[in-house]
Amino acid sequence: MTLNELKYIVAVAKEKHFRKASETCFVSQPTLSVAIKKLEEELGVILFERRKQDVLITPIGKKIISIAENMLEQSKSIKQIALESQGNLSTELRIGAIYTIAPYLLPKLIPSFQKHAPNVPVIIEENYTHVLAEKLQTGEIDIAILSLPFEEPNIETYTLYEEPFKLILPKQHPIVDGQHSVAIDDIEDETILLLGAGHCFRDQVVEAFPNLLHLNYQSNRLQKTFEGSSLETIRYMVASGAGISIFPCTSLTNHDESLFRIKNLSHPTPTRKVALAWRKSFPRMEVLECFKQSILDIDIPCTISIINKSEN
Repeated sequence: MTLNELKYIVAVAKEKHFRKASETCFVSQPTLSVAIKKLEEELGVILFERRKQDVLITPIGKKIISIAENMLEQSKSIKQIALESQGNLSTELRIGAIYTIAPYLLPKLIPSFQKHAPNVPVIIEENYTHVLAEKLQTGEIDIAILSLPFEEPNIETYTLYEEPFKLILPKQHPIVDGQHSVAIDDIEDETILLLGAGHCFRDQVVEAFPNLLHLNYQSNRLQKTFEGSSLETIRYMVASGAGISIFPCTSLTNHDESLFRIKNLSHPTPTRKVALAWRKSFPRMEVLECFKQSILDIDIPCTISIINKSEN
């Protein structure tokens, strides 16, 4: 059994296709197929059921591939630990961030991190929480920036800050004048523009204001039309007068006052907590500490700083 053979079976499990797996491993398909067949014979089990269009992972194959993923991750860790023990921090850091955080935090975070670790290249991926969770577990990313709650086995979290939600309205909206804060009763007849399914921020807004979906469905409003939209898309729709929306405060800037009006939500104001997440087995603790400090060093307006570490 070799690391290459483990790499091949993990690739086939991911791609569900032998040719595609061979391409990701930069070997010929016959080389990959022979190696996997040799491993199956050595173990005395069938890992994959070969089908015409794809492959099916057998039950025992799933268990073995899970262990193989961990072994490959640990083999990478050995090299990284050896390099960092010699003061070499130049191995790339792969971070993931959810869509409603990345565009607003990273422009400040990356320059700050470069000051702490100037030789560490950063690979960035924006995605949904459930996708980042999977990639964190498999080692495809090293650190995730997301909102709590985030409960995954073998994952640690570090809470960074808490941010309130804000209401945004077209500039000529009648609510704009004379009200410092707005209650849910004030917007029950409005068209509410929300992110599409899969965005955790949408779920947090609906949890804070459970009547929003009910009101939209009852009044046959346009909310479902915008599923899959980004905050940037909704931002300009609100500016055009298409409806109103609820945003995390870090996504709003002084420039937005020229597009629409920003209002506080009535007490108790809904908030979300933003955190770092990483595997408990992640070996590059020096880089991780640099990354944490890089976030703590930057000014993030409208947030409440939280220095707290919790293990999940």
